[in-house]
Formats: sequence, C-alpha cells, structure tokens
Amino acid sequence: MNLYTVGFTKKSAKKFFELLLKNNIKCIIDARLNNKSQLAGFTKQDDFKYFLEKIGNIKYAHILEWAPTEEMLNNFKKKKINWDEYKSQYLSLLRQRNIAKNIDFKEMNGACLLCSEEKPDYCHRRLLAEYLRDLNKDIKIVHL
Repeated sequence: MNLYTVGFTKKSAKKFFELLLKNNIKCIIDARLNNKSQLAGFTKQDDFKYFLEKIGNIKYAHILEWAPTEEMLNNFKKKKINWDEYKSQYLSLLRQRNIAKNIDFKEMNGACLLCSEEKPDYCHRRLLAEYLRDLNKDIKIVHL
C-alpha cells in the first residue's frame, strides 16, 4: 500500500498536478493548519478542491486533526523549539488526539498527504506518514 506525501512550495501548478497524475493519486489529504491563506496559491481551499477534481478526478479531504497546533508550529518557525522538540510534541499530539480511531487504512492506498514544505525532511507530513506506517506495517511511504 503506497501512501504519498507532497509539498507545494517551489512547485508550479503544472509540475504539482503532473506529479499527482503520474503517481495515480486518488485522494489528497490536506494536513495543513491553514488552507485558506493567499500564500497557498493554487492550493487554496475551494480552488484547490476544484482543480483536483477537474484535472485528475482526485478527491480532497482537509483533516485538521492531523495538523500541528498553531502554537507548536509558530514555536518551531520562530526557533523557540528545535526539530526534536517539535517532533516529540507533534507525535504526542497525534497520540493524544487518537487519530487512529477514524482511519480506514484500505482507503489510504493511493492517498497523498499535503503540506506546504517543499521537502519532507523537516515537515510534519513526514512524521504523520511515519506515524501511520507504525500503525499499519503494509504502508510504504513515497515522497513526491
């Protein structure tokens, strides 16, 4: 079972949607805290949902429960906490929220976790994907 991740920063809409189509993405799971900002460009809430449907017949879900808290994210961005602290806090938050209770892993095959970060190295989408893989060993993570 493939679970994909992608960030939209530094990608044109053309490159972004071609990546989704090339990898047969069935559903985008938006794990961002804020999907309404003007900075989101072509991935802004309702526009993005429309583009996904029209370009690739791709479903869209925004799951706020999978996003970090605003305080946590701001503390990391402002360097009040380091990556290890952020990681620990975020994983603790996922456990506290008990996100596993609402997951149908059969529906996860071909899904893609979305965040804004260009690369997954220091992004919560990678941590989320790894957390989900720890819950279901059949998951193979593919970063686009």
